[in-house]
Amino acid sequence: MTLRHFQIFLKVYDEGGMTRAADKMHISQPSISQAIRELEEHYQARLFERLGKRLFLTAAGQELMHYARHVISLTNQAESALRGYSLHSPLRIGATLSIGESVFIPLLRRLKEKVPEQPIFSRIHNTATLEQYLLQDELDIALVEGNIESEYLREIPFLEDELILVAAPGNKDVLTKDEIASCDFIMREEGSGTRNLFEQVMREKKLTPHVVGVYNNSASIKQAVMANLGITALSRKLVEKEIGDGSLIRLTVPGIQFKRDFRLVYHVNKYITPSLKLFMEICQCEY
Repeated sequence: MTLRHFQIFLKVYDEGGMTRAADKMHISQPSISQAIRELEEHYQARLFERLGKRLFLTAAGQELMHYARHVISLTNQAESALRGYSLHSPLRIGATLSIGESVFIPLLRRLKEKVPEQPIFSRIHNTATLEQYLLQDELDIALVEGNIESEYLREIPFLEDELILVAAPGNKDVLTKDEIASCDFIMREEGSGTRNLFEQVMREKKLTPHVVGVYNNSASIKQAVMANLGITALSRKLVEKEIGDGSLIRLTVPGIQFKRDFRLVYHVNKYITPSLKLFMEICQCEY
């Protein structure tokens, strides 16, 4: 099998069909179909199932997908390394919103101070999306707090964190479990590590929160809570300023805590360049 076969296979998977893959790669659809057919004949396994107008990977296709991404990634890394990869190719770093709004920028600034010649590409998204970027080799490393599902990703804790419940001033600051269950909550979107941890702990306590708002950024959540539209659970690091100036108050519910770790996540087959290693060391030493 050639690299071209793997590239076509991955593009069909990423685009969800052969027509879109052909358009993206600027080749004919029959050429796409032939490449997939050759792969299936070579491995003696069906790689895609068609459901409606979309193609979905079979179990064999899922297995090949991870190997194919690794092969393509290694090829790209080898070529880049020989052209001075560590000095010219961007280090691609992702972070979740909670980390992005608290410790991410200081960490990037520290890296830039250490290696000013190193280009850096950074992006902020929720945990689920960052996981996909890592698996698709669109990021070199990500800083997350949510659950990672893939066995192909390695995790290293670097900082302890805690979600805390906050409300507008004037509310009771100590609540019972029954009282918290009846509160209106403003929450992050599905796929957010903050949302996942909150729901996990509430399930463990057999509590069902009443969600009245779902926002994809903590600034809007804090504004809604300050307007007394509901309460929320956010990283302690994101609300320290507002608690300090009195625009938010911390709520306590005896017996309920939301503890977690911030973690470095990267693919198990990722080649650790000097710049990437330095960034990992900065994260582990700074906090």
